[in-house]
Amino acid sequence: MAPLTHPSIVDGWFREISSQWPGQAMTLKVTKILHVEKSLFQDVLVFESETFGNVLILDGVIQCTERDEFSYQEMIAHLPLASHPNPKKVLVIGGGDGGVVREVLKHETVENVVLCDIDEAVVRVSKQFLPHMSSLLSDPRVTVFIGDGFKFLADNTATYDVIITDSSDPVGPAASLFQKPYFQLIADALTPGGHACSQGECLWLHLPLIRELRETTSAIFPVVDYAYTTIPTYPSGQIGFTMAAKEAGRDLRIPLRSVSGCKYYNANVHRAAFVLPEFGRVMLEEGKSITPVLGTAAKAATATGEKKRVLLLGSGFVARPCAEYVVRGPLNLLTIACRTLASAEALGEGLINTSAISLDVNDTTALEAAVAAHDLVISLIPYTFHAAVIKAAIKGKTHVVTTSYVSPAIRELDEEAKKAGIVVMNEIGLDPGIDHLYAVKTISEVHAKGGKIKQFLSYCGGLPAPNCADNPLGYKFSWSSRGVLLALLNSASYLSEGKQEDISGTDLMKTAQPYFISPAYAFVAYPNRDSVPFRDFYKIPEAETVVRGTLRYQGFPEFIKVLVQLGWLDAQEKDWLKEGLTWAEVTQKATGVRFFFHFLHFLGCKQRDSTYKPTFVLSLSSLIARIDGVCEFPSAAERMRIISGLRWIGLFSQEKASPRAGNLLDTLCAQLEKLMQYAPGERDFIMLQHKFVVEWEDGKQDTLTSTLEMYGNPIGYSAMAQTVGLPCGIAVQLVLDGVLNKTGIHAPYSMDIVEPIMKILESEGLGMVEKVL
Repeated sequence: MAPLTHPSIVDGWFREISSQWPGQAMTLKVTKILHVEKSLFQDVLVFESETFGNVLILDGVIQCTERDEFSYQEMIAHLPLASHPNPKKVLVIGGGDGGVVREVLKHETVENVVLCDIDEAVVRVSKQFLPHMSSLLSDPRVTVFIGDGFKFLADNTATYDVIITDSSDPVGPAASLFQKPYFQLIADALTPGGHACSQGECLWLHLPLIRELRETTSAIFPVVDYAYTTIPTYPSGQIGFTMAAKEAGRDLRIPLRSVSGCKYYNANVHRAAFVLPEFGRVMLEEGKSITPVLGTAAKAATATGEKKRVLLLGSGFVARPCAEYVVRGPLNLLTIACRTLASAEALGEGLINTSAISLDVNDTTALEAAVAAHDLVISLIPYTFHAAVIKAAIKGKTHVVTTSYVSPAIRELDEEAKKAGIVVMNEIGLDPGIDHLYAVKTISEVHAKGGKIKQFLSYCGGLPAPNCADNPLGYKFSWSSRGVLLALLNSASYLSEGKQEDISGTDLMKTAQPYFISPAYAFVAYPNRDSVPFRDFYKIPEAETVVRGTLRYQGFPEFIKVLVQLGWLDAQEKDWLKEGLTWAEVTQKATGVRFFFHFLHFLGCKQRDSTYKPTFVLSLSSLIARIDGVCEFPSAAERMRIISGLRWIGLFSQEKASPRAGNLLDTLCAQLEKLMQYAPGERDFIMLQHKFVVEWEDGKQDTLTSTLEMYGNPIGYSAMAQTVGLPCGIAVQLVLDGVLNKTGIHAPYSMDIVEPIMKILESEGLGMVEKVL
């Protein structure tokens, strides 16, 4: 069996990274991963740490460790129980690990405890790996109920003396546990004089939320208070409790009885838990913040000038890093627009100064209205829509930034954009984008020293990291699968030793050749689109060879060539491609294989048996024979590898196919998207390299390289998202600031555009490494 892995554990260290505590993270050294599963509700991880014993993680967040769990469990239980005169019936919402129940049973007055947790996996896993916490769940006084806490509370009014909510942080479904309807249910489920205690977040991180909780609960309970405990493995080492009592005059701060057998709690700690540091007291009692104002908030406090409204179209893989950079600007107000409001809201979750709208870019009137209401529009939707967006921007006098190539349709809008006084900045992602920056920089430097660029070769690949390239194509999708496959049919042109070479789309994969960058990688390369104009764009008329191309792992082109030859990259609608066909039948129809009569039934029947109906079967051998007839294989070994790969895709399967858009290309895309997505914990990989063969004035030749080698973060952004989204965001800010101010249609082909973008890009830790070979 393969060893257990988890995306939050990298190089032997668990990392707790969350938008709930931005800019900081807790790390623990992992000795052994004990358990990984996806329950019906959350991701469950248990590992043994080097210094904190067994650790339970839910959705990437530490819930408890053997070393310090007692400080939290004791305080959340004993604060409300010890201050209650006679608690007999107790309800614990959440807390499936059993730690709170263990502490509740230390009170002799308690006769009955109900644990209500929605996820049976937490209870089950805790019994196995945290028995010191969960052992008392089998006590006869304890009832474990697996179900929805809201419904349980609604069904049990005026029942419990103390209700404890051991919840996770207010993200996703748990957010409802921090809202007024939930606290009203608690109040209704309490007996007269009952106490409530809920996980109440951290003073260092969530003061506004804590104050909001105080105001919410004060509208329901006559007595409300806040206490806290310290615990090393919770964010900032501190966690609080929102406490409430139904009886006016009840003092939650005074323990009415002692509790034995504790490691953290005692009577003095009980009283002290309500004594807040001054910054916390001032916020909760006076509503004022006296903490330092830093980062974006500090910039916002001192920023002067008009607010800038930015519209972001699209919610794809690369949009979030771009959006995050844009909202760093203290004067920027970002609107995210997607076809569905839910997608826009999801992309903008946690971003300051951000709103979401639903927008159909095919609705010209709605598009024009949305664009005109903003100072700048970022178009991260498919490139076919960019011209329509730019037309709307010209009408609304709104600047535009895209990451896509300048198409002929876009270039035709140059004069109109100039008349409208707007900047339309294109090709500012990775490729195109970062590649332009370092090409133009090096070329400018060589020319300034009197040198000539004799050869320019630039290859870029967005790939799975080598250890994640575990399928027959050695590829996984970090952007549109359709876009990836269609790009493989683009014709290409390039200059080689002064001669233009033109390649049709159907022959593109035949031109792929091994390309050496590093002995660590087995790359092949093929030309991408039309490289010829870049001799002019980059101002290198002296160059005899100019190639811009794509990198893939060895074996990719041969596989794609077979898919092309079999017709699977055909985007034309097929009348016969309907629901009900098996994958084998679709492959048969695509390749023209004939069915064979199946006479086995006939041979067992009498010659005059009128019930016999001949059936047709499609044999695997006939399919493979047809593939051998249609396709060219470089070797017998490659034939075996590729046919095995076709079987892996499912093209010979008797399972029903799911046709998409009535054509083979989109139907294949739908299948590959299921098979070739990045799994949790996997990461992508970017390789971009320029190679310049330079001839100096004295006749000496040098080979210069600029290389970007970058891996994605398995629990953060992919390398593709970072290298496309960040340059785009930088360009947006430079246009808003008036640094990039030339009106019309532009791409980063000149140093006046390249230099300011590159300066900020490198300050963000992203750039290419330059060497002389």
